[in-house]
Amino acid sequence: MRVAVIGARGQLGAAIVHQFGASHSVVPFDHSALEITDAAAVDASLSRASPDVIVNCAAYNAVDAAEADPVAALEINALGVRTLARWAGGHGAALVHYSTDFVFDGTATRPYSETDTPNPRSVYAASKLIGEWFALDAPRGYVLRVESLFGRAPDGPPAKGSVASIIAALRSGAVARVFVDRTVSPTSVIDAASATRELVEGAFSPGLFHCVNTGACTWLELAEYAAELLGVVPRLDPVKVADVALPAPRPQYCALSNDKLRALGINMPTWQESLQRHLAGLDRGDARKSPRHER
Repeated sequence: MRVAVIGARGQLGAAIVHQFGASHSVVPFDHSALEITDAAAVDASLSRASPDVIVNCAAYNAVDAAEADPVAALEINALGVRTLARWAGGHGAALVHYSTDFVFDGTATRPYSETDTPNPRSVYAASKLIGEWFALDAPRGYVLRVESLFGRAPDGPPAKGSVASIIAALRSGAVARVFVDRTVSPTSVIDAASATRELVEGAFSPGLFHCVNTGACTWLELAEYAAELLGVVPRLDPVKVADVALPAPRPQYCALSNDKLRALGINMPTWQESLQRHLAGLDRGDARKSPRHER
């Protein structure tokens, strides 16, 4: 199978390249090699690559900046996806596209399923939802919602995002500001990439899937658990969502259920198991036996 990975140098993209590279022919594209907002470039590049599967990890993720620049968010998160979906549909390729928990308004009291109705509250979230629609319009379109990503592929870039920021603060002894009332399903890029490969290799029917680690926690609970694994005394600044003024609203409860993947035999580890593996350096094959040995 020939797999084109767009956004191949990002945190998730590098994990995808690593997962598929072991048994498939991978054609990686980074931002400098392919801009998905350029339809002519997409056609030329993908026609040369002739992929059986396109995995799109490119995204505009500046949640707050999108409020002031909605065009940029829509061009990448929606119109760029439409371009990929049209190419995939016209050439018989499968398209895998990643979305976000932010498409929900966060008013639920239990993990969201794929059948729950989205209600985006920000420009970023709306742009991602529109991108989902375009991707699912492709005859072989898969949309995988991920959230609160962490981890690092062996050849991937340094981890980034909220989880990485908390871990960096814990390790350095700095104060970590964490929400006490935002609930998420933290997800390892290694696990998300593995599930993607299983989904594609299994030739399961296209559709919408929640691709997250099992379980949910508040950001405070995650920070406390990470501190325990690292063997450090955390310096935490607990805050509530209502007390932090941000340009774009965040969904307060955005845990996702991965029951649909589990029903296919694709089992995601708990976020605790995957966080422990990440902190032990096992994402990259490091030799440390346990994160508890780190000081």
